[in-house]
Amino acid sequence: MTGAATEAALAKAAALMPEAIAAWSDFLRIPSISAQPDHAGDCRLAAEWARARLAGLGFAARLHETAGHPVVLATHPGPSTGADVPHLLYYGHYDVQPPEPLELWPSPPFTPTLVDGPRGKRMVARGAVDDKGQVAAWLGAFAAWHAATGTMPVRLTVLLEGEEEIGSPHLEPFLAAERARLVADAAVISDTNLWDFTTPAITTGLRGLLYVEIRARAASRDLHSGLFGGIACNPINELVQALGALRDARGVVQIPGFYDGVAPLSAEQEAAWAALGFDVAAFLGDVGLATPAGEAGRGALERLWARPTADLNGIWGGYAGPGAKTVIPAEAGAKISFRLVPGQDPEAIFAALKQFLAARVHPDLKLDYALYGAAPGIAVATDLPVVTAARAALAEEYAKPPVLIGCGASIPVVESLKRVLGLETLLMGFGLDDDQIHSPGEKFELACFEHGLRAHIRLLGHLAARS
Repeated sequence: MTGAATEAALAKAAALMPEAIAAWSDFLRIPSISAQPDHAGDCRLAAEWARARLAGLGFAARLHETAGHPVVLATHPGPSTGADVPHLLYYGHYDVQPPEPLELWPSPPFTPTLVDGPRGKRMVARGAVDDKGQVAAWLGAFAAWHAATGTMPVRLTVLLEGEEEIGSPHLEPFLAAERARLVADAAVISDTNLWDFTTPAITTGLRGLLYVEIRARAASRDLHSGLFGGIACNPINELVQALGALRDARGVVQIPGFYDGVAPLSAEQEAAWAALGFDVAAFLGDVGLATPAGEAGRGALERLWARPTADLNGIWGGYAGPGAKTVIPAEAGAKISFRLVPGQDPEAIFAALKQFLAARVHPDLKLDYALYGAAPGIAVATDLPVVTAARAALAEEYAKPPVLIGCGASIPVVESLKRVLGLETLLMGFGLDDDQIHSPGEKFELACFEHGLRAHIRLLGHLAARS
């Protein structure tokens, strides 16, 4: 494909933009909440919507059943000229987070609403950016290429799952079973952010995740705190004391071996991140905070992108209703997440956590664990042909070169694609820090959607030209 074909696709994108926004809105209206069984039918409806959209663009598209929600798998052979063109695997997810609490939404979460904001129009809905909006952007790019040329400029495989928001429990078996059909040169994921509204970015590192639920049990029933206080094991006391020892006063995690494999930040990386001009006061101020937490003595971006964490996400036990109830509870519990960086072993840390807590609680306290996720941190190569093409595409679209950034969040599928399929991944996203993903009022700036759509057109054009 030539530059002229790319320009033709961009012109079609401009003409079809209202259609792309309408399709995005239709996608958002489907309450495909993977975590809630009552919405299983809606998840299937969203999968079928995506299948039909791809089929209308010349893809061979079908639903594949899993033990959970279906996977959409679609393929396009690329141009009919017989050219040896690259083959990309586009990954995304059609499921969304639960919208509660509903009373905090400015409009119904599954009634997509375009509203005015300080940067122009924005779409407000659950899934507006994570990930339906970003998926809709590259689907819009495919539609523009199809309308302009009748085909796609490269070979494409699309994989859309419906369980990303619940940890993708059935994705890896699918990847393994369909390995031969998922062969590609590289993967592309749009589920990350820009650096800021006017500066594009390519994400080159992701933190991994270890998520654990702990159940602590002692007596066979709740006990009267007067009759048993001072002699009976209290699960809340024991659990809080043990969990409180996880970090010291400087924010350093105290689990033995926790930092094994963690590489120090290189001087080059430190200089590159310093040049980004990250405004930590503004970043925290947007959410009502003022003082950085975490490991003392380290830079803000290092804490966010290159250092592991240990955070309690929930804790419960005993009586929490109105008034007094003087009991020593029989049970208590907590949820804890560790954000991990490349070099750390999630399984080894899980084993070390259990030993750490067992050594710090009363002998009568029984600890049970549920593991809800264990994925290592990821470093993304920056010398891949797809990354080179993306840098050129983003520079053209934004009239400035993209910056290379890290991400403190986790996208476990990146590691799965590497380990199971041998694929490196381009992480080229168009979200912003204030998009309120997973929160009430989730939004996606219309300008970001449009830039994303055009950037994907340019990416495909650059890759086709390289062939």
